Amino acid sequence: MPEPIIYAKDVCKTFIATSVGHTDVRALDNAHLTVEAGEVVVIIGPSGSGKSTFLRTFNMLERPDSGKIIVDGMDLMGDSFNINNLRAEIGMVFQSFNLFPHMTALNNVTLAPSVVRKVSSEEAEETAKYFLQKVGLGDKFYAYPSQLSGGQQQRVAIARSLAMKPKVVLFDEPTSALDPEMIGEVLDVMKQLAREGMTMVVVTHEMGFANQAADKVVFMNQGAVLEVDTPQNFFNNPKNERLKQFLNQIL
Repeated sequence: MPEPIIYAKDVCKTFIATSVGHTDVRALDNAHLTVEAGEVVVIIGPSGSGKSTFLRTFNMLERPDSGKIIVDGMDLMGDSFNINNLRAEIGMVFQSFNLFPHMTALNNVTLAPSVVRKVSSEEAEETAKYFLQKVGLGDKFYAYPSQLSGGQQQRVAIARSLAMKPKVVLFDEPTSALDPEMIGEVLDVMKQLAREGMTMVVVTHEMGFANQAADKVVFMNQGAVLEVDTPQNFFNNPKNERLKQFLNQIL
């Protein structure tokens, strides 16, 4: 059996209170997860359950206090770990689009391959156009972010991540900042990526996406992973009592 693309075990993270009257927050409590290449994993749970913090440890946007994380063979907690090598292979799509406002959609997407991958400007532009077309923005190459809707800006952000040709793409609540009518267009792009075999780890509140696109769904609460199962079992036959309570509230 091949090694998983992401292996996380006993991951702990505490945010230390920096002001009087506040208490330390145990954001991750021995969290665990295994992601195989080509798998779509969706992480759900109540607000403050540690979902985004856990996701952000997979590219070291958050450094755990302890535990083991191996991504694409790289030991993220090891002394010889190179963060630039990691981030060249792991794409990230955030809640906010983080596009450069003074750059066109095309230039936003070409920047990272040119700077990080050192590809030629011609190859970077060809790749950027391909992925912008892939996310349905073939007519928006030269539009600036201010000329795009929120859904279009998020699709540019997805194209930007894909243009690096990553082995894994992490999505941190990618539709939470969008108006309701724009959510579907972003989820459609993500579903298409899932069908094409892109390895994805997605933190989301979109239960329909989890049910339709995930290979497995993860439930987190108070920093811990309480249940991992296929969508069918997860939604129709949950075992954990806290998960049952959560699903009863939202479904």
